[in-house]
Amino acid sequence: MKLGLQSKEQVFNFVEFNISGNSDIYFKCDTESKFLYLDVFNIFVGCFERSNHIYDFFGATKYNSRNIIPLKNELLDNLEKIVSITNLDEFKGYLTGIFLGKNLLKELEEQDKRWITRWHAYHRKLIQVNRSLIALCDKCVLEERTLWVINF
Repeated sequence: MKLGLQSKEQVFNFVEFNISGNSDIYFKCDTESKFLYLDVFNIFVGCFERSNHIYDFFGATKYNSRNIIPLKNELLDNLEKIVSITNLDEFKGYLTGIFLGKNLLKELEEQDKRWITRWHAYHRKLIQVNRSLIALCDKCVLEERTLWVINF
């Protein structure tokens, strides 16, 4: 598991962030798309659900001019929470307080036996993912694009 937005060749069990189409269509796994492992995306899924009440965890959900700013605001609130974490207990508490957040902790434990001593690095990576998602929202606003979020 790599913590960060990926190209399509790098992932499986992922969520696609696609800006290739418009409000009606998108081009699946487009070269411009970004991808995020599902266990990492689960940390942010609440932002997507709260900003679009018809969010579809098992399909595609569109974020157009009507709900891209609410999504950005949710991501900004989330970023504030992540940035305020100052120790391992807060980091664990943040993750376990999120539905399916325990899955990411389990994945960290399985992939990195010394993750506890490196928790700062994972914390910084979550901050970077959050900022990347905000930047994607900004790109959609500036370029008047629709963001499609597709779970695989």
